[in-house]
Amino acid sequence: MPITIADVAARAKVSKTTVSRVLNGKGELDESTAARVRAVIDELGYVPSSRAVGLARGRTRVVGMLVPSLTWPWIGDVVQGAVDVLETERYGLLLFTCNRGEESMRQFGAQVSAKSFDGLLVIEPEGTLEYIATLHRRGLPVVLIDDRDQTSGEIPSVGTTQHDGAGSAARHLLEIGRTRPLVISGPERFGCTQQRSAGFASVFAEAGHPIDGDRQLLGDFTVARGADAVRTALKSDVDFDAVFAHNDLSAIGAMQALREAGRRVPQDVAVVGFDDIPTAAHTQPPLTTVHQPLREMGEAAARTLLAHFEGTPLPNRPTIIPTSFTTRPSTVA
Repeated sequence: MPITIADVAARAKVSKTTVSRVLNGKGELDESTAARVRAVIDELGYVPSSRAVGLARGRTRVVGMLVPSLTWPWIGDVVQGAVDVLETERYGLLLFTCNRGEESMRQFGAQVSAKSFDGLLVIEPEGTLEYIATLHRRGLPVVLIDDRDQTSGEIPSVGTTQHDGAGSAARHLLEIGRTRPLVISGPERFGCTQQRSAGFASVFAEAGHPIDGDRQLLGDFTVARGADAVRTALKSDVDFDAVFAHNDLSAIGAMQALREAGRRVPQDVAVVGFDDIPTAAHTQPPLTTVHQPLREMGEAAARTLLAHFEGTPLPNRPTIIPTSFTTRPSTVA
């Protein structure tokens, strides 16, 4: 049976509060009493719970992280970036997902109430933004890793250049002579969809090649919808020589449908995605894509939170890490 603080108190003939004060160096104590307590701790081999000591000091040295699901292909890179920073600074990570909807959020709320972590990193599960903002208003330090470009600025956030990233995809397609792109977007309610659509369309419009409505199809960030969008366009005899998909999964689906239809990538249709998930480099052909700095975003969010613990105010402006562009054989044979 493990030795407890009560065992130490009984052997040293002091209260548990006195033992706690010795452990945490708090309060004025008679030196002979403190020495006796330390001797008993050594004699019994008592090892205090790091969590209990942290709570006594007002700090758990644990950071919470709330994400929609670990099945999303880019979540792992963001989490790993945060973990790299936290482990270096000897913090733990308590990870929460929303796989079970309301039940998951109830369990998360219970951990918030128990003050199980010092601060929170969030990739927002859809529909939870106001709840997260309320936690922040009530004093919980929060940093949002904003993949949807839709925050009001109330919550400190780390984001990327959605508009400019899509613009770089458009410029690349124009440079290789593709002027009739099919665009497969994300859900309209997301700010990132609006930014990517605007950034891409503006470059083509400025080049004298506005994108017709029949070449703009609504997607949902899935492989299946990416494939269905291309099948719909082909069935409707839409004329296109390129595909710009708002994420890599949709682009992968688009390439599948093009292959089924006997269209060659990139000879007949060039394909560009967005995200640069690990799979993108291993598709057939490998996928040209806008690289989101996913790991860097996780790192920056964790550093922001840890700096706040040391006294630096949380920023009132988003931290923006720019995208880059990765060219692969899906656009250049």
